[in-house]
Amino acid sequence: MTDYRSVPVVDSVHDRRSAATQPGSRMARRAAAAAPPPPPPPDDRPPRSHRSGGSGGGQTKMRVLAYVSIGVTTVMVAGALTAYTAYRDAFGNINEKSVKEDIINPRPPDTGALNVLLVGSDTRAGAGNARYGQQLAREANAGGKRTDTIILLHLSPDRDKARLISFPRDSMVQIPKCKNEATKQEMPPRRDMINSAYNSGGIACTISTIETLTGIRVNHFVEVDFSGFKNIVDALGGIEICLKSGVNDKASKLVLPPGKSLLNGEKALGYVRLRKYGDGSDIQRIKRQQIFLSKVVAKATSSELLTDVGRLRDFIAAAAGSVTMDPELANDTEQLIQIALSAKEMTANGVKFTTVPWVPDPEDTNRVVWKQPDANELFTSIKTDTEVTKTAEAGADTPAKPKAKIKPEQVRVQVLNGTKTVGKAREVADELAKQGFTVVGLGNYEAPGGASLAKSEIHYSKTAETAADHALTLGGSVLPKPQAASGKVKAVGAQPYTGAVATTAGAGAPAKGTPVIQLVVGEDFDSVKVTKLPDSVNNSTITASEQKNVCT
Repeated sequence: MTDYRSVPVVDSVHDRRSAATQPGSRMARRAAAAAPPPPPPPDDRPPRSHRSGGSGGGQTKMRVLAYVSIGVTTVMVAGALTAYTAYRDAFGNINEKSVKEDIINPRPPDTGALNVLLVGSDTRAGAGNARYGQQLAREANAGGKRTDTIILLHLSPDRDKARLISFPRDSMVQIPKCKNEATKQEMPPRRDMINSAYNSGGIACTISTIETLTGIRVNHFVEVDFSGFKNIVDALGGIEICLKSGVNDKASKLVLPPGKSLLNGEKALGYVRLRKYGDGSDIQRIKRQQIFLSKVVAKATSSELLTDVGRLRDFIAAAAGSVTMDPELANDTEQLIQIALSAKEMTANGVKFTTVPWVPDPEDTNRVVWKQPDANELFTSIKTDTEVTKTAEAGADTPAKPKAKIKPEQVRVQVLNGTKTVGKAREVADELAKQGFTVVGLGNYEAPGGASLAKSEIHYSKTAETAADHALTLGGSVLPKPQAASGKVKAVGAQPYTGAVATTAGAGAPAKGTPVIQLVVGEDFDSVKVTKLPDSVNNSTITASEQKNVCT
């Protein structure tokens, strides 16, 4: 596995005043009622040799600390916010920043899911953060910042599922046009490392980059700095980890035995800085950090914390000052509580932590590119995670509820191209086959007058008793959902389907005589819902429940 620890990070800086001096911040507006600020970080700085120098140690620590600072946000929105109303004064420390006017690219539609972009910033603004900044950056501009951490928190429309997607910092991607955060001048699109979007264009450019690359609407954002990381871990009473082998690392001044250890803030900081452990790669370290964050989420959503008034208030105070949110999220008490309650429920089932599938960049093996089509299938699974329609969007002769539960494997489909795009039927057929549908044929459909069909349609036989039920299953997997009607249409140039995804007869295969459902693809076709993810995605996913008793 390629070691990406030595990859240089391009740093750009800009001014940012601390929350305490911003007249527009919530803390300033509520100064009279604000809770006492959290205690300052302990004055036990890491050795100077680990904060700067040509070895890249400073960059590495900034990258790791920025990643771990995401735990602050995850914990806040996952647990402590259930008591938002009672502790709103403490939340007055949260900074607000509106960036809507700086997003200049077309935005994906809102699907009903909640997607929050979590960004770890190593801003040097404020005394607590300046102590961790790199010497060069401090000399250039005390308010500079960059991010090596970009995570998308996805909550399903009914808030019963969660996935946190980590984007590797070394990913080479296409950055769209953006406004420079400092000058507001438009910057042209370019191929660059994904974290460069934040360096020059701030959170607005990062949002645009994620949206254009994934097709997923980002509803809100949270920026986190890591100055209060140790205090937050201490406020939680420490985090327990488990190691297969012991640690004696001089660089992080961390000594741990094999087996379980309860880490206080200082030791936790050393643990997440570890480089010389395992195979030493950034990817393995990301997985180790994800496990750590899953334990943080679990502890923050535990009844032990939520029912202890004193500890909960201390925890909120320790976390709030390190967070910046968009005003819509920061001021929406109901949504914050909804997120927290959902996360608490999901902790029992396991919040999923996923790293975008990647391979080494052929142009530079110190960088990575996203593995395709696996990465796009992951993104499609997120953007097609939509509200389930309670009643069928179909004609009067289509039942609102199926008489029998039909699985995709039991549905036989003929895909017809109603557009002028050559090869569209095969493209859609391949997507359906990947999700388990039994595609039996391809063809074209000629609309009256020879025009391209505007909206996709589903047609099924009037005489087959279960055809409508099969049509409902197919319609539920196509976006936007096509209108279904009884009575089949004429296929032009019909031929059998022999796609890349083989259909095999087995326990889930359609029974003999199962009706064939026609999907006529229109210009509005967006995608097939992805419910079966590739192995590369599944292998890069961990859950909190899976890591409860596992030494790493």
